[in-house]
Amino acid sequence: MSDIGIVKANKKHILRKRRIISPLTIRIMAVNLFALIFLGVGVLYIDQVQNTLLQSRIEELVKDANIMAGALGESATGGPDSTELLLEPTKNILTRLVGVTNIRTRYFGVNYDLLIDSRDLNINQVIVENTMPKELGIEDFWEIINREVGVLLDKIQKRDELEEYHEVEDETAEDYPELLDALAGEESSRMRRLDAERNIITVAVPVQRFRRVLGALMLSADTGDIYAAVQDVRLIIIQFFCAALLITLLMSLFLAKTIVRPVLRLARSADHISLGGKTDIPDLSFRNDEIGDLSRSLKDMTEILEKQIDAVASFAADVAHELKNPLTSMRSAIETMEYAKSEDDIKKLRAIIGEDVKRLDRLITDISDVSRLDAELSHAQLAQVNLTALLETLVDIYLTTQQDTLPNLILDIKKRRFKGKDGKPAPYMVRGLEGQLGQVVRNLLDNAISFSKKDGNIWLRLSRRNNMVEIIVKDEGVGIPIDKLDNIFDRFYSERPKGEAFGKHSGLGLNICKQVVEAHGGEIFAENRMDESEKVIGAKFVVLLPLYDD
Repeated sequence: MSDIGIVKANKKHILRKRRIISPLTIRIMAVNLFALIFLGVGVLYIDQVQNTLLQSRIEELVKDANIMAGALGESATGGPDSTELLLEPTKNILTRLVGVTNIRTRYFGVNYDLLIDSRDLNINQVIVENTMPKELGIEDFWEIINREVGVLLDKIQKRDELEEYHEVEDETAEDYPELLDALAGEESSRMRRLDAERNIITVAVPVQRFRRVLGALMLSADTGDIYAAVQDVRLIIIQFFCAALLITLLMSLFLAKTIVRPVLRLARSADHISLGGKTDIPDLSFRNDEIGDLSRSLKDMTEILEKQIDAVASFAADVAHELKNPLTSMRSAIETMEYAKSEDDIKKLRAIIGEDVKRLDRLITDISDVSRLDAELSHAQLAQVNLTALLETLVDIYLTTQQDTLPNLILDIKKRRFKGKDGKPAPYMVRGLEGQLGQVVRNLLDNAISFSKKDGNIWLRLSRRNNMVEIIVKDEGVGIPIDKLDNIFDRFYSERPKGEAFGKHSGLGLNICKQVVEAHGGEIFAENRMDESEKVIGAKFVVLLPLYDD
């Protein structure tokens, strides 16, 4: 597959299809609606309250029936040996009691006949129902919804099917099983379907005197008020649920707008950059939240990547330029060799080619070190580094391996006032990579050695400056041009002493030092050493690293 095809495939992968509804918006709504589900399910449990109220109503009717039966058994009889109640006293007692309780009451004799019905008594109970046409309003709308929801819940919950209640002409106790139980001396109750929205409760108790059953009382009451109260509560819950649902949806949309849209803007900007577009990350840093943090982080990351890309491009151009010089020299030498007439000329050309090969090898090695250095500084784990021991070891190595050609190397480590656990002066500790910090010192020493005479002096000093560790390397060389004090740390820059063969140094040593020191949060700079007459007597390199103490 060609590079162009790979790029096109990557572009197809980067381009995301636009969605009508964001999945994140759906998740936000789902989380917010989850709590409302419990509120909606709560409607199903209202029937538990309804059943409790119905049971309470039955108990009240039984209690009222027993009070009436007790009053009749004690006051409406003809004597201790009576087998039935006296009708007139019974009617008088029921008239008073029903007037208080407002409950329909029927009295059946032991021969199963209906003897007294409170509807036939002279009691001021007038029920007037006026049906007037009215316009449909918001309340009627809610009532319709409430009724339809009630029907739906009835279907969902599958309430017990009740027998229909019918008024029987010339009714007797045999028409009501609960009355038969009462005439047999047992309390009994039944619930029947009165109409689509109401049930009716009937309670039958025996009327007794000295355990002798004289008849049976049946009290009946419809449950319309209970169902109305339950329906009102259900309607309130439904209204509250609808209001909460609307508010939740609006809040979810608002939350999605403040989260999803900025994230989409950032994602599309990143896609645009990935496709080679202009670096333009939306600035949302004014938001004091995680979206603002993300915006700042993406913006900083993009700027860093842009700088790294520019640095890589510049590095590649510098590498190409530096490699081109020895290659050009080698090509010229090879082309000239064809026209060389003497053996001495051929040897000189071969020597030039050999030096160019060594220069290329040096360049490639140093370039490899620089490339590896970036990876090591990015991924390596920092640790405590004892600079005192590191410098002592490096000086011993130089004195051992370069004894014949090394200038006079002087190590000066200033003792610290702070004492270690063993009572000795504490070493200078920094946090970093020991190998890279050692390379910094070696590069500075090698640079000083290359500018020094064999009988000259090189000073390596370690001390403390405020909260920093200071490493100084001084030599007695020719110094540094005053206008090149900053340029000497540039990549491939080389300012060599007179008489040194061209190409012996790649110009990357001091650049590596700068990268390592800055990666450790430090600073490196160069100065010229002056005597009393302001004459340059050598160069001085200063490295500052953050001091680390437990």
